[in-house]
Amino acid sequence: MKIVLSGFYGLGNTGDEAILKAIIDNLRAELTNPEITVFSLSPDQTAKEYGVKSVYRAWRRENKEKVKALRSADLMISGGGGLLQDTYPTKFLFGPLPYYLLIVMLAKLCGTKVMFFSQGIGPVTSTWGKILMKLFANRADFITVRDQYSKDYLKKLGVTRPETVVTADIVFAFKADEEDRAYQSLPLTGDEKIVAVTIRPWFSHPDYIEKTAHLLDQLIEQRGVTPVFVPMEGKYDVPASKDVMAKMKHADKTYLLGSDFTPNEFLNFIRHAELTVGLRLHALIFSALSNVPHLGFSYDKKVESFLKRSGMWDYSFRLGEIDETKLLTNALYLLDNKTQAQQIMEPNVAKLHAEAMRNIELLQENFVK
Repeated sequence: MKIVLSGFYGLGNTGDEAILKAIIDNLRAELTNPEITVFSLSPDQTAKEYGVKSVYRAWRRENKEKVKALRSADLMISGGGGLLQDTYPTKFLFGPLPYYLLIVMLAKLCGTKVMFFSQGIGPVTSTWGKILMKLFANRADFITVRDQYSKDYLKKLGVTRPETVVTADIVFAFKADEEDRAYQSLPLTGDEKIVAVTIRPWFSHPDYIEKTAHLLDQLIEQRGVTPVFVPMEGKYDVPASKDVMAKMKHADKTYLLGSDFTPNEFLNFIRHAELTVGLRLHALIFSALSNVPHLGFSYDKKVESFLKRSGMWDYSFRLGEIDETKLLTNALYLLDNKTQAQQIMEPNVAKLHAEAMRNIELLQENFVK
């Protein structure tokens, strides 16, 4: 079976690279010798890292190669992740939302079936974005979404023709390889009580920077923790992490992990943590997969939906609603009661893993002859 993958690949975002690895690994595990082509902004790197064919994803070049790949494919997978949204400006045919929908249209013109795969939908607030969704998303042959909110949002946007099934983020089916390169990159003794901190820039409610700094100072003073900043998208997360450190009294007791690690290496680092605090969705998912309690700051419905499903929402906050006193109380509780928190997470994560695998099962049921 020949499959083309379209997503936010080859741009250095750890969460999206984790999605790509999870899709490829599970396709290879469940299908017989699939031939996989990935549309990537770094096609040479993607081809080398995953052992796939790869074509430059943007419209500036290799458009004939895109058409050729789609014409020969049995299926194009769009996803996973939050591709179908217009948080970033949508101007006629420019912006992420038009790009992904036009790739879908191109696939259909080439006679290729399309599956929206493990997607998180929205927000789509612009008039043009809503028109594009209704015009093109209804052309998909099958849709799986990672939460009920996304299914309801599609219906609200008028995307009703393809069947839509709620599953889970495909990263819950991530196949990790054991190694410890990220952990070994830091001068750690092995006795530290690590708190993984995952910060990204977010311009609404920027007070989370100061509140995170205060929390970490208190955890250092009261529990002797070692905060380690985990930059999942280096060019954005490293400066944001340094903003937190600049507000801390005890920044000298923290570490900033390098940003050039693979999703597998980041996941294996988080396994060493006692607690994860922060914003990045896939760092929080890595924590759940590693059975590490996590306290999230929800900047988007996708983060809140995940935290509710993992069982950690009661300890977490929406941005703009972070109570410093309660934040410290919740973090201390999770540190001091790790076993109880793990007992909450374990059945939830097992269910999420099964639902993530349902993406592959539905692909087989609908597209494998």
